[in-house]
This record gives sequence, structure tokens and C-alpha cells, in this order.
Amino acid sequence: MPLIVVMEDDAGTRMLVASVLKKDGYEVLAAENGLLGLQMVRESRPDLIISDIQMPELNGFQMLAAVRKDASLASIPVILLTSLQERAHMRIGMTTGADDYITKPFRPGELREAVTAQLNKRVMQASLHSMAVDAAVNAALQEQKHQLSKLYEQRLAKELSERWPESSDTDGDVRFSHATVLFADIPNYVTVAERLSSVELSELVKKFYGSAGDTVHLFGARHIQFIGEGLLAVFVDSTDTKSVNHGLRAVRAALGLVESAHGIRQYLQTQYPGRSLPRFEVNIALHSGPVTLTLLQDPLHGTAAQWLPVGDAVSATMLLQRQTHALGWSISASVSTLRSITGAVKIDRRALVELPGRSTPLDAAEVVALAI
Repeated sequence: MPLIVVMEDDAGTRMLVASVLKKDGYEVLAAENGLLGLQMVRESRPDLIISDIQMPELNGFQMLAAVRKDASLASIPVILLTSLQERAHMRIGMTTGADDYITKPFRPGELREAVTAQLNKRVMQASLHSMAVDAAVNAALQEQKHQLSKLYEQRLAKELSERWPESSDTDGDVRFSHATVLFADIPNYVTVAERLSSVELSELVKKFYGSAGDTVHLFGARHIQFIGEGLLAVFVDSTDTKSVNHGLRAVRAALGLVESAHGIRQYLQTQYPGRSLPRFEVNIALHSGPVTLTLLQDPLHGTAAQWLPVGDAVSATMLLQRQTHALGWSISASVSTLRSITGAVKIDRRALVELPGRSTPLDAAEVVALAI
């Protein structure tokens, strides 16, 4: 059974964390300060460390630095506990080497999610390196270098289309308890549209969104929908793609969209030199949670039925995408998405992102690449 060392000077919080973990079957050692906790870590070599930041004797940052400097301890994942009033600590903690953080007050479910994600990190990394078990999945993982096998693409597209029939073949709403939503948009589309003719713009839109639609479909999107200049896709797990979960496939689709945007930039530079067109970019947001595909019908006019993805995960993803551009990121992913693929992707900056209309900020990070 995994061993976890908990460092927290507040007795109530320390007892709460230890109680939740013990109830889940983990072995727990608890310390009331960082110095005693570091000693426990050196003696017991735990599987995970959970530490407060503000502690006597040795604070969380000092303890973390000591762990990372010790070669025999450096690989132990560390989760920091902080409060919403200490947001600066989050940035310091992540740059110092923390693997995750939890804001206080937190729910037991949040603690369990973070702990499970970190303990699964090595399992995820090991599985990603041994994907030769299945040739198709192995080909998909090799795509992290953006060279997905054409044969695999065609086969996956065929399998997914057979697995998930067209929307018109299904009656009633379709509910997913956990899905990953991707929303991509062109931030400077209005400026581009102003400087191109309608015919030129039409060709550009066909090129980019034709490629974008193919990309998200080939990575197993359950639903694809164009909203204005944006593209919304919903990824869920299925028996055909269970070896690569929906969060990882959504991330790989997002990286593919960024690569497609790079190709469009080259096309614009070659096709329209001297037009002073703005840099063509795409901003993408990823967020996970429950999603319902609602069937909209208009029997009065006889128009074809349409599916509309709804749920907090959908609206939050679209709001996060707008803030992604403001942050200067190409791809942002919420912690709810990242925790399901811990160790599989590389992230850079991390922030609590304020979303208009929502009461609490969304914890998100900038995704820059796959980890392998």
C-alpha cells in the first residue's frame, strides 16, 4: 500500500488529510512542521508528499528544495497546500518543483483526485513508453512528433464512424459522466477577414477548418461542431480508444491544430505577400467534466435534427479559450483534464484563471508538448 507523508502545522487540517487518506487505505505519516516531515521522508522514502507552505522550522518551499536536491528523493511527487489568498505561492511552488497544489479549503474529493493522479504518474509514464503492445495505439503516440501514420488515421476514422453512428440515428439525449471538451478559435479572425476578399477568406477557412475537422475526428472526437469561427469538439472514452483516454487524445488533437495553424501561416505568407496580414494563430482550451449531447429537433419545419453539447464543462471551456489568448498561451488545459493524464504532457505556466460569470476561478496550465 502506498505510503504518504503529510506535513501540516494546523492540527485540524492535518487530521482531516490523514483521515481521508487512511480511509482510502493509504499508509500515512504526519508531521507538524517541515523539519520533522523532511526527516520522515528521508527515513521512510514515501510514495508521495503532501505539504503545507507556511510551517515552522522549515516551510514548504524549503522542504521541497531539500527533497529535489537529494537524488534519492528527487523523484517523489509533492503536492503543496495553499489558500486562494496565497496565489503567488502557486507560481513559486510550480517553478520550484512541486507536482501539484490544492487550494484550501478543499473537499475530500479534490484531495483524492490529486493523490490518485500523482500516484498514477509513474504508471502512466511506463504505459506510454510501452505502447508497442498495440500497433494502432503505438502509431497514435508516435504522433506526438506530429507524424501520425496515414494507415492508422484511415483505420481509426473508419472504426470511430462505425462505433459512433451519425447523430440522426440516435433518439434522445446522450449523457457522458466524464468527457473532455476542446474549443479552438482564431483570435485575429476579424482583422484577417478585413484584409482578404470574401473569396480569399473562403479558401482560407476551408483550408484551416478542413484540416482542423480532420484532426479532431482522427483523434476520436465524439462530437464536432463549428461555432462562428470556432471549433468545438467533445472527446469521450470508448472500447476502441480505451488505451488512450479522452484527455490525452484531446491534448494531441490540440497540438495538431497548432501545427495546422503553422501551415496556414506559411500559406498566407506565400499566397499574399505584402498584404500585411496579422500572424495567423489559434488559441485552444481544454476542460473535463460531465457533458450532455442534447438533441434539438424542429418537427414543424422538418429540418434535420442537431446535437448541442451542454453542461458546465462546455461553457467553462469556451470561457477559458477567451482567456487563453489574453494569457498569451496557445493551449490551456484545466487541472481536471491534466490530472487524468499526469506525466503524459509537458506544461509551462500555471494560473488560476478568472472566468466571466463564474464564481470561482479555474485552475489551468499552458500545455506545450507531449512528455515523450
